[in-house]
Amino acid sequence: MHRRVARACFCDAHRLAVKLPVCANPSLLVPDWRGLLDADETYARFFFMARLSPSELFGLSPVSVRLREAMLTFRGDALTPKTRFDHTSLKVLHPRLSMALWLGRNPSGRKVTISNFFSHERPPPEFGWSVRVTTARDFRGKQGTYDSHNGTDFAISPGTTIVAAAPGKVLRIANEFNRGGLKLFIDHGNGVVTTSNHLGRALVEVGQIVKRGEPIALSGVSGIDGLLLFPFTPPHLHLNVWLNGSPVDPFALSGEQSMWQDDNDPKPYRGDALNEPFEPTEWDEDLVAQAIASCLHRGAQREMESFRALDRRAMAVLFQTNYYPTRFSSPPQMYSTRYKRAPVLTLPLSSRDFDGIAWDNSSV
Repeated sequence: MHRRVARACFCDAHRLAVKLPVCANPSLLVPDWRGLLDADETYARFFFMARLSPSELFGLSPVSVRLREAMLTFRGDALTPKTRFDHTSLKVLHPRLSMALWLGRNPSGRKVTISNFFSHERPPPEFGWSVRVTTARDFRGKQGTYDSHNGTDFAISPGTTIVAAAPGKVLRIANEFNRGGLKLFIDHGNGVVTTSNHLGRALVEVGQIVKRGEPIALSGVSGIDGLLLFPFTPPHLHLNVWLNGSPVDPFALSGEQSMWQDDNDPKPYRGDALNEPFEPTEWDEDLVAQAIASCLHRGAQREMESFRALDRRAMAVLFQTNYYPTRFSSPPQMYSTRYKRAPVLTLPLSSRDFDGIAWDNSSV
């Protein structure tokens, strides 16, 4: 059975690959290793992420489940459109940056590169998740992302420590090969939720209260894109920010409130806000029940109903509505209060590793 599913996945991937045109400039896809390797580069340095097993790194276990999820990417189902690619998808590849990060070397030193920004011009969900670069626009008005991208990608070496961007409560840890690999969901209160995707290992548990800057995970490349595009797309943390249940860009458009504490130039937390209070989001139980009832996917509906705690049910609904929006008859609402954007977030990376953003290298 596993062999048949794997063969089908390979054939689908091959058909997608052959549709892409041959790159006119092969150097764009094949990096020059001479600038990446020093004479004293060691085998151990390449595998600096050895604290993660290969299965953790790519999120491959259990294999049978991952194969079924990969099929959903390529073929879709009655409620989930397949993912869309074309030749413009080559723009999301950054092979030189990727190779450097796999070698444990950050070209920007203590600054982190953003490889994809949040797209403000996304196609409707019923068109399917699009990795094309056609309508995409980031907060700067540039095309530093792809069409359906609803988060921010921080390009980092696998095994990097991920920290909480604000105090909060861990409400879900999930792993879907076709939807961001291993990911962790934190409620920060006032309708703000962050999700950290493509993780290698979670360092916290569901129900745990975390402080700003507290380590929550080790980064990986879990998920189908990390495996299929290895080693040409940079390993990264995909950070989602949700406000009132919908994805938002933490970076501010002109005249808008940034959700970063340092305006549009986020910095890591440096321990200057001791005993910072956390007030969990107030969920509307009736609206959560209505949202679950509007789900058209029986398996997902049963999973959402299985949680006794209201906040766990609400987070399960948020997961389904944001990762599988076409499973609902209409976009559900779960908040009786509409929360406003506020500067609550710090960089989700440790101050031991980074000082800020490498703007010169970020998705230009």
